[in-house]
Formats: sequence, C-alpha cells, structure tokens
Amino acid sequence: MPANKSIKTPAASDGTIADQGGWGEWLLRQVWLWHLISYCIVFGIWEIAGRIPISLAFPTFSAMVMAFIEMISDGSFANAYVSTLPPLVIGVFFVSFGGVATGVLMGLSRGVEWTFLSLLVILQTAPVAAVIPLITYAYGIDMASKVVVVVIMAGPLVILNSYKGIRNANPALIQMCRSFQGNLWQEITKVILPQASGMIFAGLRLGVSAGFIGIVLAELLITPTGIGDLITYNRASALYAHMFAAIVSIIMFSTLTLTALQRLEHKLFRPEMGTINS
Repeated sequence: MPANKSIKTPAASDGTIADQGGWGEWLLRQVWLWHLISYCIVFGIWEIAGRIPISLAFPTFSAMVMAFIEMISDGSFANAYVSTLPPLVIGVFFVSFGGVATGVLMGLSRGVEWTFLSLLVILQTAPVAAVIPLITYAYGIDMASKVVVVVIMAGPLVILNSYKGIRNANPALIQMCRSFQGNLWQEITKVILPQASGMIFAGLRLGVSAGFIGIVLAELLITPTGIGDLITYNRASALYAHMFAAIVSIIMFSTLTLTALQRLEHKLFRPEMGTINS
C-alpha cells in the first residue's frame, strides 16, 4: 500500500510585507513616500541651481525657507492676506450663487443657453490681463475692480460646469419622473439637480482655482496690495528670496484650499474615489 502522505495546509498569513507581494509591491503602494521623494528631488535641484547660480534673481531653496519663516514671524503674510482674501471671498461668493443659478437656467432653457453660451466661451478663452485696464477705468483701483476680475475669471468655469451637469442628466430618470406624474419642480429638484450636483461642485472647485489666479493678477496689475504688494516690493528691492517666499505662500495656500475642496467633493459625490485612493 502507498505510504500515507501528509497533507500540507498553507500557513495563515500574518500580514507581513512578504505576504503582501514583497518589498517592491509595498513600496509602489506608499504614495506618500513617492510624493516625499519627488519634493526632495525638486527642492534639491532648486538648491543646486541657486548655488551655481543660474541667475542673480534666483535664490537658493534654503534662503527662500528662511525668508518664508521671517515673513511669518514679522506678520508680513498676515497683513498681506487680510487685504488679499476679502475680494477673493466676495467674488467666489457671487459666482457660487449667481454662476450656479445661471448654469442651471442655461441647462433648462434653450433661450437662456442661446443668450449666454457664446459670451461665456469668449470670456473663458479671452486674455483677462488685457481686459484689466478697462476694468480699472470703469471701477477704479479699489476692491470693486478686484472682485470683478475674480468674477470674470471664475464665473465661466462655474456656469459652464453647471450647465453641462444639467444637460447630462439621465433622460430615462426624467421620463420615469414624468411617468409618475411628477411636476416640473419635482423633476428639477428630485432628479436633475441631484445628478448634476457632482459637476456643479467640481465647477465651484475650478472656479476657486481661477479666483486665486484672478486676485493675484488684480493685485499685480491694478494696484499693488496684499500678496501682490509683497511680490512687487521685494522684486523692486532686490529681495528675491522674500519675493519667492511670497509666491510660494500663495501657491501653498491655494493648493491646501483646493485639496480640501477636492476631498470634500470625493466624500460627498464620489465616495468610490476614497476607496481607490486608500
């Protein structure tokens, strides 16, 4: 008779790196590590380029960091953003309500679409920097002109995204609502707007991004105030490390704001993205 052969059962996984596919696969999954490596490479190249130097106006990364810390400690950034944020917030507030309402009306009415669509496409593609002198002539150099620039930059993105979200509503669900004797108000509030909410919020996020660009342009070209004043003053004074620190500060602030909005968008309208990214 054949000898009894012992049946080997696989050992239970203890959750080690080897059980997850080895070090290579584990490293590929560490997104934060690759982000950190990419930042180190960029900042290292920046430091080397500043020490060569490639230009007298290009500081080292370490000098920029020291200037950044100095401008935080002496209150320069706080005073600048107190002046920069109000027109940005007011402009985004107007766009959030007026832009979304206009986009919804365009999606629901062919007449409103015919009236505004061409103008919005022109505004989206027009060089806003060339229009700023006209805005200054009409509204002066106070906060109103900066708010107008933010609205012109952010408005088309919010309106067009809202319009496309309404137009892309599932016609089968609309027909189902009508078959159950739903009225027009119920059709809009119960079917169309919930389906378009994801694109509307994405448009708001893009509008905030364009608003940051608009407020910096306004402060550089209309009147040097806020963060634009820091950039202009330090450039004129040949304090290039401080100038770069001011530029980096607005980039960091806008990046943190947009990242927070993107996470909120994924949580509210695209929960599957959180599962994919985890």
